[in-house]
Amino acid sequence: MRLIKPSLPALRANKFVDYATLFRRSQQDPLLDKFFDQARQTRSGTRHQDRALFDVCCALTTQGISLTDLTPEGLLHYANECRRHDLVVGARTGSNRFAGLLAWEILHQMGHFPPDTPPTLRSFIYKGQRTPEQMVDHYGVRDPEIRQLIIDYLLRRQNDTDYNTRDGLARAIAGRFWATIERLSPGHRSLTIPPELYDQWRTHTRLRRDGTPRIDGGQSVLLPVRAFYLDIQSWALEEPERWGRWAAPCPIPPSDLRGMGAQRRRIKERMTDRTRQRQPLLPALIAHLDDRYVDIRKLYETARDTPLGANFTHAGRAYTRPDERQDRQTKDDTFPIVRGRDHATGRIRKIHEEEESAFWDWAHVEVLRHTGIRVEELVELAHTSIRQYQRPNGEVIALLVIVPSKTDRERVLPMSAELFHVIAKIITRQTAQGPIPSLPRYDGHERLWTPPMPYLFQRQIGEVRRVTSPATVLNNIRKQCQLLAGTNPAFQDLHFTPHDFRRLFVTDLVNNGLPIHIGAALLGHLNLQTTQGYVAVFEDHVIQHVQQFLDRRRTLRPQVEYRPTTDEEWAEFEEHFDKRKVELGSCGRPYGTSCQHEHACLRCSQLHVNPKMVGRLDELEADLLARKQRAIDEHWLGEIEGIDRTLTCLRGKRDDARRLAHGSRIVALGIPTRLSGS
Repeated sequence: MRLIKPSLPALRANKFVDYATLFRRSQQDPLLDKFFDQARQTRSGTRHQDRALFDVCCALTTQGISLTDLTPEGLLHYANECRRHDLVVGARTGSNRFAGLLAWEILHQMGHFPPDTPPTLRSFIYKGQRTPEQMVDHYGVRDPEIRQLIIDYLLRRQNDTDYNTRDGLARAIAGRFWATIERLSPGHRSLTIPPELYDQWRTHTRLRRDGTPRIDGGQSVLLPVRAFYLDIQSWALEEPERWGRWAAPCPIPPSDLRGMGAQRRRIKERMTDRTRQRQPLLPALIAHLDDRYVDIRKLYETARDTPLGANFTHAGRAYTRPDERQDRQTKDDTFPIVRGRDHATGRIRKIHEEEESAFWDWAHVEVLRHTGIRVEELVELAHTSIRQYQRPNGEVIALLVIVPSKTDRERVLPMSAELFHVIAKIITRQTAQGPIPSLPRYDGHERLWTPPMPYLFQRQIGEVRRVTSPATVLNNIRKQCQLLAGTNPAFQDLHFTPHDFRRLFVTDLVNNGLPIHIGAALLGHLNLQTTQGYVAVFEDHVIQHVQQFLDRRRTLRPQVEYRPTTDEEWAEFEEHFDKRKVELGSCGRPYGTSCQHEHACLRCSQLHVNPKMVGRLDELEADLLARKQRAIDEHWLGEIEGIDRTLTCLRGKRDDARRLAHGSRIVALGIPTRLSGS
């Protein structure tokens, strides 16, 4: 009998030490004892196991029930209340995290919940797909016949489209088209749209809800609406009894679609330019991720082998491994919890989490750039995706099977040595404690939970293991680009996305001689033009023709221009560069010219100030200010004007030198050398 049933905020306002153990002793419930034993057998760390036990005991305390009476709805209520009152252990204030995630999985594995209960709390919460009726009703279509027509249209398109496409069709046809028509012309019940009404609707589609113009001018809705009309016209010939009464001329005139070809070309130009910008930066990103993982891995291994409370050093920095309760809790035998207190900053680094994050950031980019797969296909890779093929000569080739995604076509990719190395490291990491766990994955496009599979890209996130989401991959790559921008100015306003690696992959293959139809097969493209849009980045034939033109022009020039230089000419050439060296830096005047400004270097636009001479500029500024004050006292107005001009030039050159010193590196090209025999 429960004498007190506190509310959740009242219970959590108290600080308990091992409340779960105290509650277990007071209950003497065999089912609760079984739950405790089951929790200790999970692969989660001790800290997360304790959290699951605490969640269940708190739920039973606040609801005044025993474990036998705890239902999925009861645990969900507890999870919602914890989030509403910011009482989720380990979560930040205002976080969307739920409590009881691991507790739910343990109770489900015990068979405590009904058989039809989803295996995870997240799958119990997510609503899943909406029916066509729910899609259309979301936009408030008032006319019942038009509403049913759009529903029937979505049902007819169900077999040849995915859920995300149907949701977009409902948004365009029911929301942006017909719901707007009903607001502009209440009572209109026919698909035949008068020109005046169409003009009003077209004007409305060009603006957002806040009144600002849309970037595409509202053209994105034209194609779905036009397809809606044309599909009904086509179906009316096949099934006139069902669709014939709705056949109507499409209100969208051809003139409104003429700009779409130019718009697609502009999009392709932007994508091409994006690839051109990122191709030379790819080696820098790869080197950054590789060096980061190697460095943190060495730090992790050094700290792991250091006893608790002892000191250790890494890369010239001193650390102390803390000896606290959570440090003595072993996450598992393979990847223990490892922390280190940095002596320089006093901050405690969670080295085990940094190592895991660095590994997966590296693995994501490596797999993406070596396969060219979509990010949705990346997170769908499972242990079963790895196959092998033995050629007639006995050679064994490792294969990577890509499950159907966007084009609903399975394809097989031969694995290179580099890709096989990455996949092998992932499998080694995931199987360190046994077989890779089979987990369900939420498909954001279909809004469904997939059957449990041994996915390669899964991690321990808090209390439970989860399959990495595409958004996580995107955000982590962006964070690394931002981190790299601190040392590489080229990344200041630039970042990579997972799809960039897909374009770079096929661009590199085709530009190096791979037939384009093979590239299309590797990418899973059904149309070669799609692949051409990926690889038409560096027009190799244009470069070859320009190179041939330059070679022909060189052959037509007088041979006397290609004679060897004399010793006198070379000495004169070197002397010119020697004379360009001045106190503050170097002069940028062209070769063969003398100083045109009577060596008034501070006023000369050709002066390139060495950043090391900024201090000298400060001294010159102080001297000029003193001279200016003397000129003011003596009323030398002409002198004041000249000094002001010199000060303006000096300060401008000093600002340029400071930007050069802090914004980029100076590359010393050196002086050209004379080849032997020239």
